[in-house]
Amino acid sequence: MKPIVTIVMATYNRSHFILETLVSIQNQTLKKWECLIIDDGGTDNTLEVISPILDLDLRFKFFKRPNQYGKGLPGCRNYGMDMAKGEYIIFFDDDDIVHPQNLELCVTELNKNEASFCRYQREVFFNEFDYNFDYSKKYTSFKIDVNDVGRILNNDLPFNSCAVMWKRECFVNNRFVEHLMFAEEWELYSRIVSTGIKGISINKCLFYGRKHSNSNTGEFFQNNPIRRASQADAVILVVQNLKDKQLFTTPLIQYFVTFSIGFKEYDLFNRIQNVLDLSFFKRLKWSLFYHSYSLRLPVYKIKKRLKK
Repeated sequence: MKPIVTIVMATYNRSHFILETLVSIQNQTLKKWECLIIDDGGTDNTLEVISPILDLDLRFKFFKRPNQYGKGLPGCRNYGMDMAKGEYIIFFDDDDIVHPQNLELCVTELNKNEASFCRYQREVFFNEFDYNFDYSKKYTSFKIDVNDVGRILNNDLPFNSCAVMWKRECFVNNRFVEHLMFAEEWELYSRIVSTGIKGISINKCLFYGRKHSNSNTGEFFQNNPIRRASQADAVILVVQNLKDKQLFTTPLIQYFVTFSIGFKEYDLFNRIQNVLDLSFFKRLKWSLFYHSYSLRLPVYKIKKRLKK
């Protein structure tokens, strides 16, 4: 049975979570899928835990990441994409729960719309998961195109790594940057949309992210230097891409300059200015904006409270 969808799942020492995730994939209403589980060099008993499900359900396949792919999520996902047989590709994490209709509804939307990706809603949970799913097929939707790149980058329109199904053609010329250890999907997904590839977003939750401190996001918010350095590097790649495609706007420059204030240890502001290659007067303008931010911040907070 040729799979319609390829699920790529990187895993690393998640033996205590992964089985529940795989069961939620088994419960999909769409049955023609393959799930490529890519082990990133874990040292726990993940393979022992999932062996029974691998033996009974041949749609699950377990691989070790080869050395020619970089260690981390990006390398594992690129490896999975290279082996994918499905027309559509989706990335799931090894500690989350998938709505039973996830694959079915995304494939339906991509088949009936001139869209190359389907984005959906994602919710988070702590500790035990409530399996009381909403099985309704009634929901609203809207289209996404290059004009939404700014909203993707400032997270007004979040593109979570596990909340988008893609046609495999989206990755022909677009890959994960393997040295990034955080914000790799933010960089890649915005880059894909910036090329003119169009998609659809449906207003239905089809994925549930488990919140815990031992995740990449959890480590980032605990100020892990590897994750923070990766975020800074991802910003530079995004800025370069926007410049190359002539998609930069004043609000986007303002957003990234403001963002760089929190990454002074990585000299992010000066790196952004160097990529943009601004004129002397524009450099002066944004330097004044950057260095006066702390003085303007109280005013911003007052305006925000007044709007509420």
